[in-house]
Amino acid sequence: MEQLTMVLSRIFDSSEFLQSLESAIRKKTKSRLFGNKVRVLTAREIKKLKAQGNYSEDWKKILVCNKFKTEHISENYFIGRCVLGLFDGREIKIESAMALPSGIHKSTIINSEVGDNCCVWNAKCISNYIIKGMSVINNVGSLVCSKNSSFGNGREISVGIETGGREVLSFAEITIPIAQTVSTERNNKALIDNYAYFIKKYSAICNIGVGIIENDCIIHNTTKIEDCYIGKSTVIDGAVLVQNCTVLGSADEPVEISHGAYVKNSCIQWGCQITSMAIVDESVLTEYSHVERHGKVTQSILGPNTGVGEGEVTASLVGPFVGFHHQALLIAAMWPEGKGNVGYGANIGSNHTSKAPDQEIWCGEGTFFGLGVNIKFPSDFTKAPYSIIATAVNALPQKVEFPFSLINNPTRSVNGIPPAYNEIFPGWVLSDDLYAVKRNEGKYKKRNKAHRAAFEFDVFRPEIIDMMTTARSRLACISQIKEFYTSKDITGLGKNFLTEESRIKGIAAYSAYIEYYALCGLKQHIDELIDISEKDIGLTIYNTVTENALWEHQRKTLLENGFDSLFIKDNLLRLAVMEQDIARAVQKTKEKDDLRGAEIIADYTFAHSAAAHDSFVKETWERAEKIKKEIEALLVILK
Repeated sequence: MEQLTMVLSRIFDSSEFLQSLESAIRKKTKSRLFGNKVRVLTAREIKKLKAQGNYSEDWKKILVCNKFKTEHISENYFIGRCVLGLFDGREIKIESAMALPSGIHKSTIINSEVGDNCCVWNAKCISNYIIKGMSVINNVGSLVCSKNSSFGNGREISVGIETGGREVLSFAEITIPIAQTVSTERNNKALIDNYAYFIKKYSAICNIGVGIIENDCIIHNTTKIEDCYIGKSTVIDGAVLVQNCTVLGSADEPVEISHGAYVKNSCIQWGCQITSMAIVDESVLTEYSHVERHGKVTQSILGPNTGVGEGEVTASLVGPFVGFHHQALLIAAMWPEGKGNVGYGANIGSNHTSKAPDQEIWCGEGTFFGLGVNIKFPSDFTKAPYSIIATAVNALPQKVEFPFSLINNPTRSVNGIPPAYNEIFPGWVLSDDLYAVKRNEGKYKKRNKAHRAAFEFDVFRPEIIDMMTTARSRLACISQIKEFYTSKDITGLGKNFLTEESRIKGIAAYSAYIEYYALCGLKQHIDELIDISEKDIGLTIYNTVTENALWEHQRKTLLENGFDSLFIKDNLLRLAVMEQDIARAVQKTKEKDDLRGAEIIADYTFAHSAAAHDSFVKETWERAEKIKKEIEALLVILK
């Protein structure tokens, strides 16, 4: 709880959003935009404004900046107390083939302030808003704000359990780790109370009694915007509704809400996109996530770089880098680790028992849900990271604890095993689909756009290796060898059966990559010692304790698996061979697709790059050659 308290405290100290809101509250000045540097209109200015078709019930309530000019203001209706900046007619680009001059034309402005060189054109109603400089409000139905809006902050989002129990109160700058902590530590009353107090304080700051459009925004061809804070450089173009929302943005990380989007009671962070008739309701989109092509996100929190297209996400906490690009359902899911995929037609949504929709799924890092799968709740795959649920699998409620597994429809009927059980292949992704593992590792690094969230991109890291070690131990420590195994024989198999052949293969796959992880650590540690001019490197390296937590875990793995019985030279040479084997396995995985495709599609080889020319395969071979040369150089030094 102390760590969360510190994180929340830093948000109060560093939030540009809260600072902007607090600076907008200038109760002792005449204008929230210009301070006291405003004045009433002169009689001549009023006369000219009237001649240009402008109307006000009381011109004395219209204040202007000191350099105000009457040009570029025509056919408007001013109601209540309004403040106007300077408009010199400079062109502001709205879209690639459209620009409009700054000014206010054919609009109704009520109790609002319009900053320097904004372009307000054909706005039917702008009420109770501060519009900062160089922003465009064009062809808008209504832009209005009530006196008690908190801009979508403090909303209760029921992640994991649709009926409540893991609810998270939203705020504009929430992160996946914060949401994960609040939703999973429900037994910590002090933490929950502290978080609720933070949200109350945060939401109170948001309630400033007026809406804000920050600098350089474009709001164009949109029906209704209500009770919103719109951050810098945001583009809202052709949206149906944006209501009770905080939209954070900047010149370098603009937000786009466009083409029929519907956004309500939500917080949208930097770099996000909501387009092509997407719906976002009672949700938070963290930085650089997106919803598109009729995608629907309700009562959910999306992690950075995650995208939802066409499908539906409800009552879920979805971590970073999740691909969701087709019609599918994800409901009541706890998936803070993310990095997975939801295939077309996947139904990850059996959360209703006919009594109440109160069941949940914990998906696990890197889980791949294939086409048309049906996942029944409750389910837990958190100890089976980077596993694949194959096409059309119907998975019973279960807990699976074997990383890098394939769960597939059974290839045979087995006496004594329920017919609804599927077949599990522990470690299959390592032995038969390594291309996917290694490609994802690099893909996420290349595709990451988020600047605030920190990610662990390495697949083979301590917590994953520990899961592999435990899984290998379960496979190895059996009471008797059998042709088929279930969870009665081996803990963690879930509602699946395992063959003896797959058990042996799984042990080998886990062992190989546990060794690879440890030897990579050995090489890295030796590199670091040489960098600090340490030349006296001997077998004591295996038993010398350091302050490097990662190396300590790798060193412990070396010792526990007996790799310390080999000379350093032999372990390094072994690593060089393993890198070559990995490159070969990656290419072989891709070649399987080439062979199958060529047998089925006549011109397959002309339309697809051969495995040897695949960019990722080439990268893997380049790494293997690089490591080999580095090891050769190390061995020269170590002599």
